[in-house]
Amino acid sequence: MGRILLKNATIVNDNKVFPSDILLEDDIIVKIEANVSADTATKVIDVDGKYVIPGVIDDQVHFREPGLTHKGTIGTESRAAVAGGITSFMEQPNTNPQTTTIEALESKFEMARNSAFANYSFLFGGTNDNLEEIKKLDKNACSGVKLFLGSSTGNMLVDNEEVIEKIFRNTEMVISAHCEDEATIKANFATYKAQFGDDIPIKYHPLIRSAEACYLSSSRAIALAKKTGARFHVFHVSTGKETELFRNDIPLEDKKITAEVCIHHLWFSDEDYDTKGTLIKWNPAVKTAVDRDQLWEALLDDRIDVIATDHAPHTLEEKNNVYTSAPSGGPLVQHALPAMLEYYHSGRIGLEKIVQKMCHNPAKLFQVKNRGFIKEGYYADLVVLDLKDSWTVTKENIAYKCGWSPFEGNSFKSKITHTFVNGHLAYENGNFSEERKAMRLTFNR
Repeated sequence: MGRILLKNATIVNDNKVFPSDILLEDDIIVKIEANVSADTATKVIDVDGKYVIPGVIDDQVHFREPGLTHKGTIGTESRAAVAGGITSFMEQPNTNPQTTTIEALESKFEMARNSAFANYSFLFGGTNDNLEEIKKLDKNACSGVKLFLGSSTGNMLVDNEEVIEKIFRNTEMVISAHCEDEATIKANFATYKAQFGDDIPIKYHPLIRSAEACYLSSSRAIALAKKTGARFHVFHVSTGKETELFRNDIPLEDKKITAEVCIHHLWFSDEDYDTKGTLIKWNPAVKTAVDRDQLWEALLDDRIDVIATDHAPHTLEEKNNVYTSAPSGGPLVQHALPAMLEYYHSGRIGLEKIVQKMCHNPAKLFQVKNRGFIKEGYYADLVVLDLKDSWTVTKENIAYKCGWSPFEGNSFKSKITHTFVNGHLAYENGNFSEERKAMRLTFNR
């Protein structure tokens, strides 16, 4: 790949914003200082004062391969991710076959090696009967272990309390979990099914998959993590009440219990069901505007550590079914960072905090090696932002295989102009490189 010099950058990194040049050599950042000179063999890109941030690390995506490739593939969705400034992803185990054996895990890594446009790792799925496989996992084999403590898309519910405790006691890796209480959801669902049949109005989704169901499950799992000493990460926190379960009085590196919030829970509320319908049907459900405000409060005061997407594409045909047949989930990787930058423009969050939650903290939390920061010696995963170039999401510029977005019709004030993956210019002003220079993520554990 040779040498690339980014001139006149405004770097956002490690809670600082400062002007500098950035010199890349092959896949590594080799120099960060003002007025770096270039020889004739160096490609110079003048970014003209635009902001440069580390590549985003998304700790929760569903790229649907293998088995569900009509919705998306590792190739199509990682390509869309690069357009959204996401240079590394951690994919979830509820594919077909499920990623619940070491053989299935390594098969996924081989698929990604041949098709991913962004750096990759995979979470290993825990089930009621694969504890022995989890025990065999090397702590550096993948990004972590995933438990579905409430059922979602794909049947990976782990509901045996004895097994859950054994998993908590038998891995050094981060255990991430989807937390919703299944008994509560089933009782709520039965009530609305009796009243409406299959065509339950979507506005009842957050009452079926209720705040109570979330809190019961997450509080119970956190208590078990404290009892066993496990390293536990709660995915997609969606309620204000759950934010009370997390601490902000110690550094992230010292936390044993951490939390993530997703873009859709920060952007939408139950008021949007009337216009968006099943397009914003997620598990856990989008809840009230009060919940949304409380999630923002916890994000800003550091009780919530990470912003992710839970990117989970389905076809429009699937999403347009009646409630009981419409799957939960939606595509988000291309539009997550532009959406967060809208809140920067409105004064709700600073660029430094966005970078902390989307780049630095996922790297720290999962102990990703040499990524998530703009530092000499780190991999050259970089994103250039033009904060003064507005654009509108349309079908023509959507990169997801499913061809739709819950943000369609939204105008964003900021545009991603360049994305570098391991020093390779993977995306530039709407154009993709068809070369793939992605790498398997490695870890400092």
